[in-house]
Amino acid sequence: MPTPTLSVDRIARVKGRSLPMELLTPELSLERECLDPDMSSPGLALAGFVDRFPTGRMQVLGQTEMTFLEGLDPEVARDRLRILFSQDFPAAFVTKGQEVPEALLEEARARGIPVFVTPLSTKDFYRRMKPFLEVELAPNTSVHGSLADVYGVGLLFMGKSGIGKSECVLDLVERGHRLVADDLVMVSQRGNDVLIGTGHRLQKHHMEIRGVGIIDVPALFGVRAIRQQKRIEVVVQLDEWSEDGSYTRTGLDADTMEILGVELPRVTIPLNPGKNITVISEVVAMNHLLKYSGVDSAAAFDRKLKGAMLPVGEYLEEDYE
Repeated sequence: MPTPTLSVDRIARVKGRSLPMELLTPELSLERECLDPDMSSPGLALAGFVDRFPTGRMQVLGQTEMTFLEGLDPEVARDRLRILFSQDFPAAFVTKGQEVPEALLEEARARGIPVFVTPLSTKDFYRRMKPFLEVELAPNTSVHGSLADVYGVGLLFMGKSGIGKSECVLDLVERGHRLVADDLVMVSQRGNDVLIGTGHRLQKHHMEIRGVGIIDVPALFGVRAIRQQKRIEVVVQLDEWSEDGSYTRTGLDADTMEILGVELPRVTIPLNPGKNITVISEVVAMNHLLKYSGVDSAAAFDRKLKGAMLPVGEYLEEDYE
């Protein structure tokens, strides 16, 4: 899976609409790649230590860094700036609307690194920029399936083409649940173990129902029938019934599926005539909520059975006839 990248140009175009910033080096190209969702203040680099400088991470110069530079001898300050801008990073931001010395801009131009200034404090700049970087640079992939919000649980329906994933989700929508994406689900990882599913930006909340065609779900059922994104919590695998298939009867043997390195619980439902997949899907969601609250129905039932069988076992052990 390729590492996500984000250009400084996109950062300026998208965040520039809501986050005040001014480009001080308009002659430089913004087609530089940001590789890291974190940002750093280059305090150690300005002190001359760059052995562990983070490559591909945007640098933020706050009041502390600028005050430190002002206190240095001009030649020393120029040398420290030369060391800083010789490192590989996409862009520099100066916060609090501080005056940027010409020496800094000259070193930035020499290395082709754009410099921005923002009136925001360093704290506010981090708070407003970091969520955008985390979303844009999150590991991502796409899966063939349908995603629905059922009782607040994100169910990802998977199975071969034509098996009935869309029809199942459409029935869930008719029963008051919400569609997130149909046919193509864009998945991105947040943190260590959270997967967020969304629809393709062009597809939005349209569905293809075989025999009917393309339908617009919010136009038919209203905006309450859709969600823009949802955490994926359970994979519902729809399979054709087979006598040779192995399907769990008790739910004690947990099955999982891995997406982007994150393991998700998977429930395999064999399809045969007369089976109400919609109701079963609702039960899957409710059972997941029950497990999340600490109640495992299958495990509890298993313990009761073993407890009831214990006296019988003791009787047989003591039968000496």
